[in-house]
Amino acid sequence: MKILLVSTQDYLHHPIPSRHHYIFEELAKRHEVHVPHFHVSQGPERKTRLIVHEATRYPRGGPIVHYTLNAPTHFRVLEEIVRDCGIDVVVASHVIAGMAVIRAARRHRVPVVFDLKDWFPDSAAAYYRNRLVQKIIRDSVWFVTRYNLDRSDRITTVSPSLVKKLRSFGYDPTLITNGVDTDRFVPMDGADMRRRLGIGKDEFVIGFEGSVERWYALDRVISALPGLLEHRPATRLLIVGGSLFTGFMEELKQQAEELGVLGHVIFTGPVRYYDLPGYIASMDLCLIPLAPPRWVSIALPNKFFEYSACGKPILSSPIPDLMAIGGPHLSIYRSDSEFAGKVKEAMDNPRTFSLDVEKFSWRRRAGEFEAILEGLIRR
Repeated sequence: MKILLVSTQDYLHHPIPSRHHYIFEELAKRHEVHVPHFHVSQGPERKTRLIVHEATRYPRGGPIVHYTLNAPTHFRVLEEIVRDCGIDVVVASHVIAGMAVIRAARRHRVPVVFDLKDWFPDSAAAYYRNRLVQKIIRDSVWFVTRYNLDRSDRITTVSPSLVKKLRSFGYDPTLITNGVDTDRFVPMDGADMRRRLGIGKDEFVIGFEGSVERWYALDRVISALPGLLEHRPATRLLIVGGSLFTGFMEELKQQAEELGVLGHVIFTGPVRYYDLPGYIASMDLCLIPLAPPRWVSIALPNKFFEYSACGKPILSSPIPDLMAIGGPHLSIYRSDSEFAGKVKEAMDNPRTFSLDVEKFSWRRRAGEFEAILEGLIRR
């Protein structure tokens, strides 16, 4: 197959690989996969098996500014790829560039799968704090997303709750959940990473990995830290990752300083994704403090699979699809007091787990996607 992927991210420079990186790098071992490059991130360039087509004329601004400025270039480049590269099937996930590639695909009678990897109207608006701006962005993104869904041959999405949400709008999506690299994310000794981070052998480490943005209630985690330190002074909060387009991490540092706990919080900033299992190995309790109700109701965070594959206990806000998977390593909190109580319980009874996560491997997810693409081409 010759596949064109139009992802939601800067495929080469985004610091955190998405499901598209894992699934389509796997498919590129046996198929020809093309991808446009949206140069909106500033991280180091990652290696790829995919054939990359430059689609950025103005590499500047945040996501909204960047994709608006470069939209004419996206329409031209995507038309050229579909027309000139013998593309058999398109996988679109981007909002504006998704519209461009779907229009090109329909002109050239190429089938399209739209992969809705999160609820784009809310995720696009989440970077802005002004409610009017949020509403304008949310409504605009939903208008374009619906245009794309209406003109796609198949729809895939990442969680059972998103399947239900899409069905409420009259669509018939297929579920392909996120996964984990089961060759890389495995239980391991975290002693070496602890030494590198300056963490004592007897310190209890509460950890978080991912995008340091407002949809994760890390401010409330830091607010709980003084009380947790009273229970166990030898405690650290390890936050692995950085803010992508906001100053939320700097706000968290200031909050920790004002509370007098900055010395107990380690902010690593962005790290290489392939070093992430080592950081998780240094944690005694892993957090998923997802906050906005509209996201909690549809989310299935990838970090759940990564923490699980590393054999770590997880403390999460109540996320229905995550709770449906469950496991002996998963605990749920519904209030700040319950959060503190669950952490103290983990401090007093530290545990690790041996879990079978092969059913969540990216190899299986790639095979599921491959079957859908081959079926569309045959049809």
